[in-house]
Amino acid sequence: MQQALQNMRVVDLTQVLAGPYCTMVLGDLGADVIKVEKYPDGDDTRTMRPFANNESYCYMMVNRNKRGIRLNIKEEAGRAILYDLVKTADVFIENFRPGTTRKLGIDYETLRAVNPGLIYCSISGYGQTGPYSHKGGFDIMAQGLSGIMSMTGEKGGRPVKSGIAIHDIAAGVTALYSILAAYVHKMKTGEGQYIDLSLVDSGLAWTVWEAAAYFGAGEVSGPNGSAHRVSAPYQGFRTKNGHILIGAANQKLWERFCQDVIDRPELMEDPRFLTNSDRIRHVDELEAIIQEIIIREESQYWLEKLDKAGIPSGPIYRYDETMNDPHIRAREMIIEYEHPVAGPIVNLGFPAKFSKTPGQVRRPAPYLGQHTREVLRELNYSEDAIRELEENHII
Repeated sequence: MQQALQNMRVVDLTQVLAGPYCTMVLGDLGADVIKVEKYPDGDDTRTMRPFANNESYCYMMVNRNKRGIRLNIKEEAGRAILYDLVKTADVFIENFRPGTTRKLGIDYETLRAVNPGLIYCSISGYGQTGPYSHKGGFDIMAQGLSGIMSMTGEKGGRPVKSGIAIHDIAAGVTALYSILAAYVHKMKTGEGQYIDLSLVDSGLAWTVWEAAAYFGAGEVSGPNGSAHRVSAPYQGFRTKNGHILIGAANQKLWERFCQDVIDRPELMEDPRFLTNSDRIRHVDELEAIIQEIIIREESQYWLEKLDKAGIPSGPIYRYDETMNDPHIRAREMIIEYEHPVAGPIVNLGFPAKFSKTPGQVRRPAPYLGQHTREVLRELNYSEDAIRELEENHII
């Protein structure tokens, strides 16, 4: 089956989550991704539980559709192999701390001399410039610096980390669209370029409503529970047997909610709730009134009424409930395939549904060093040369 990126080759020197997520999606869309893992232990996520036949599920979740080699780039012979790979590549992506690539001889200027059309993407905690650029940074530090932790949780509570590694994924997505844009430019002009992005910048760019409040009104957003910052009622409520979400986010939906769902038409005339702006100013009072009503019945009762009234709503699931929801299953967001060591693997599916060039699993995540010999043969290394590299602990 034809795929959109089947002529792209990517050399991937990233590990853990941000970079591997980006390169996994490139691979899902057809790119030939060669994952270069450090010698001797490989990607740090290989040590993360849970395991299937000693293969890390965390590693396998973001490294499908890649060929894997293990390479000692601290040695000159290892760097020579990497240079040979770069000569064949469209994209090179790394997530070393700034300055490390220069010490290793794999910085942009060095690799551009090897391949002038190379698209080189660096992912780091804080970026290649600025007063914090020298620091190492993980997702949780980025959540702190971006202000996202200070906005997460219930009012009056302590700062709470997002339930997912939001800055890692934001950086992976930012790298993905940036690389694709650079690839389009390369197809038009033949020019490669350098891309510098950070976990902090990538997540901060997603704080659009919070930036509007700050730049437009000088307001500093804080934790808001499940409530929205500029719409009400737009949040979670507790029912008799669980929790649901209600999104009556405009005037028409608010009026339907009052009349057709909770049977309280007088709320539409209450001066505290006349407009969305009024409801936001009195959101705590509004929440208390609605909550006192919603708690009386079970979730399904309200969800049916809300759906009948045409008001966006839904359950608040535990993750196991999400995995068993019929809509998630129908959208093929859970897929299964075979791994040569781990056996049957369950993974998340492809969120974008292409009509002509769909994502597909062409290969499971590689076991450590699985494709080293295969890739070196493609680079015209002889069997004797490969054996010598193994003996010298280069591969």
